[in-house]
Amino acid sequence: MYMEEKWHHKLQRSFWHRFFVENGKIKWHWSPVFLSFWLLLYFCIAIPAFHRLPTPINIADEAKYPDRFIAERAEKNLAKLIELGPRVVGSIANEQNSVKYFQKQLKILNADIHSVHNIEADVQLASGSYCHWDMVNMYQGIQNVVIKIAPKHSNSTSYLLVNSHYDSVPHGKGAGDDGTMVAVMLEIIRVLAKSSKQLRNPVVFLFNGAEENPLQASHAFITQHKWAKHIKALINLDSCGSGGREILFQSGPNHPWLMKHYRIAVMHPYASTIAEEMFQAHLIPSDTDFRIFRDHGRVPGLDMAHQYNGYVYHTRFDVPEIIPRGTFQNTGDNVLALVREIANAPELEDPSRYSEGHTIFYDVLGRWLIFYTETEGIILNVFVSLVAIMCCTYSFKQMAQNTGQKMSTVANRALRLFGIQILAVLAGATLCFFIGMLMDFMHMPMSWFTNSWLILGLYFCSLFFGLAIVPAAYFNAQRKDRFPLGYSIQILLHCHCLFLAFLTLIACVIGIRSAFMIMIAVLFYTSGLIINLTTKLHNKSLAWLVPHIICSIPPFLFYSYLGHGSFVAFIPMTGRFGSSVNPDYIMCAFTVGMGILVGGFMIPVLNLFHKSKPIICSLFAITVICMIFAATPIGFPYRPETNVQRFSVLHTRRVFHDALNAVRRVETGYFILPQDRRTYSVKNDLLNMSLAQNLNKDCDEEMMCGLPLYNHRWHKARSSAMWIPGPDPKFDKVPHLKLLSKNQLSKKSIRYELELSGPDHMGIFINPLGDRKIYSWSFHYSPLRLEWEKPYFIYFSYGKDSSPLKFKLEFDNPSEDWSSPIFEIGIAGHWTHNESTHTEDFTKFLKSFPKYVDAIAWPAYYETRLF
Repeated sequence: MYMEEKWHHKLQRSFWHRFFVENGKIKWHWSPVFLSFWLLLYFCIAIPAFHRLPTPINIADEAKYPDRFIAERAEKNLAKLIELGPRVVGSIANEQNSVKYFQKQLKILNADIHSVHNIEADVQLASGSYCHWDMVNMYQGIQNVVIKIAPKHSNSTSYLLVNSHYDSVPHGKGAGDDGTMVAVMLEIIRVLAKSSKQLRNPVVFLFNGAEENPLQASHAFITQHKWAKHIKALINLDSCGSGGREILFQSGPNHPWLMKHYRIAVMHPYASTIAEEMFQAHLIPSDTDFRIFRDHGRVPGLDMAHQYNGYVYHTRFDVPEIIPRGTFQNTGDNVLALVREIANAPELEDPSRYSEGHTIFYDVLGRWLIFYTETEGIILNVFVSLVAIMCCTYSFKQMAQNTGQKMSTVANRALRLFGIQILAVLAGATLCFFIGMLMDFMHMPMSWFTNSWLILGLYFCSLFFGLAIVPAAYFNAQRKDRFPLGYSIQILLHCHCLFLAFLTLIACVIGIRSAFMIMIAVLFYTSGLIINLTTKLHNKSLAWLVPHIICSIPPFLFYSYLGHGSFVAFIPMTGRFGSSVNPDYIMCAFTVGMGILVGGFMIPVLNLFHKSKPIICSLFAITVICMIFAATPIGFPYRPETNVQRFSVLHTRRVFHDALNAVRRVETGYFILPQDRRTYSVKNDLLNMSLAQNLNKDCDEEMMCGLPLYNHRWHKARSSAMWIPGPDPKFDKVPHLKLLSKNQLSKKSIRYELELSGPDHMGIFINPLGDRKIYSWSFHYSPLRLEWEKPYFIYFSYGKDSSPLKFKLEFDNPSEDWSSPIFEIGIAGHWTHNESTHTEDFTKFLKSFPKYVDAIAWPAYYETRLF
């Protein structure tokens, strides 16, 4: 009986051996199956997991789902808001019609409120200023609509704040940013108000009317509103896309209890510490009100935003029709549950008692949320890394025993292969970035902007080719070595594990919380290694691959899910990174980061196949084929309405005065600021493009390049601007700067009092001349105290209050020379929300842009004076 079982086992083994193996290697025709297996996991599991949305609940089914968020009603809320049109600060739509819209919604809420609740509302009108990046951000008469729902007869002084904004960018309907979140908040208020479930603490819903300016209304609320002093925690809702799931990308800071309640409450988790660290490192060209509440109110909270379909973000194509109803349900389910959870949390009464450091958080395929403290993360990372190092060392020892070699001999072999693996990583990364440079050199950047699958061929295949070809060349040079190839590949994989373990430890030392990303790869590889060591499969030439592949599946799914989400978010963002940045390098950086984690333990296995070198070279062949595709219409980045190219276009009059207040220069034309790398894509279509000039000379000679810069982002990108001479724009009135008084305070100091009137969006640029210095002014004091670089930039906007701005400037003049001008001042005026101010020439010029361009355009005025 024993002999029969042994013979049967030998026969079965012989069958599988003949089926898969030939002369100690896997038959070459299994390599496409091996590679396709991972692609199937990506396309069939990771991508669907990322895009999964819940089934929306309709109004007709409301009776079946009491106390549930109704997606269809939120969708209707959005439709009514969008009917108001673009809601730019200062416009009738924003300052009057939007407020009336909320007041009407409030009447509906009050009519259906349960007796256990009390609703109170307020319309805040505020003025103020603060410093935002490189400018003073000043506002006057902007509005907030604030609704508080509280338990009846409650005396709680601990409030939860939920914030979104109803204003939009010029010409944009703002359905995704941030109309969807406004609609979600209104439906949440309705569900809470109608429910018999009483809240433990009040919840304040802030509909802020000036976020795009940027972030003015949140500053007004947290620094001036009567309820601000009671705010103990925050849920901020924003968007850099349109639709999809909302991602939690900032938490705390230093309040892990918030993440505890997020994990308890949310039905559809989607969160990432990586996104938090990237956002706070300013690698993402956006900002949210979360910063204001954190910095100016010291309020801990959660920052959540939609990021899908960022192609339409801040464009005229951000419309409600493209937002799936499942998006409302996903966000509504999560935020409603989160509001109830945090409003009832005991920690809300005194959050300072629970301030315990940063957290590390991430979701797994949108199903589960994992979070732990930063300290616990460091312990876990170090423990996994040390276990990995010990297991790899023990494996080396076992190989030495099984091959009859000294441990020192195997150790030397491992050191060589460690060097080979480092060289392979460098070769793959270098080749990847070289392809990115080559695409830009050939005027084909962003070829993946619409057809993102090109990234797989252009960059992932080139990276994997580099990862595979270096070890392949080494093994080919050592083909006479009698050391088993299976052991050599295992050593190579061990070396990659050691490389990642060392990276994990280094990341922990320098305080990168996202080190968990590398740790996960080390953890699962080490798990497979432990199985192989325990079962002795590591001694088999090929059988060790089974545990290795099985243990590689979970991290592959995790990384591919996370990587897909990163590309979905960042590919559209490259359309607004400006012309100075090569966006292909950004894609290369993501590819190298994800590719080393995804492919580092997978690609070296190709060396175990027959004809391994042709198989590996086929990866580079795919790269070449994709480069050919990129040169065809497939690789053209833009599509009308869905994947647009962005330009900011201002029909501008520029007026410059000399020291005698005489006009020394007047120019009219079109000030064009490209938003991405492919500025040249419109050169064959745009009217008078042959007359286009760069502004290098003006940037050298004139303050702020002599341009009506709109905000701090334009300030940073001004050197990439273009100027096309053209006819004079039309204005109802230009900004008017009036000198009210001029008083010499001493031999070395003087005070100017001025008054400025004009459109509701203006810029003030002040440049002290010579050795003069401003020691006091009416604006925020920080630029003077911190000695900011001159010229100073003050961004000024007003909403309901259009009264002139009065301000003073006091200068110190060390030389006591009053014969020359003391300072230069530039005034920029922007008519951002009234297309009736567009002249026929301007309209004709805008229509000459290709259909795939979204030109955000308005008339602007710029004037400089010397005092």
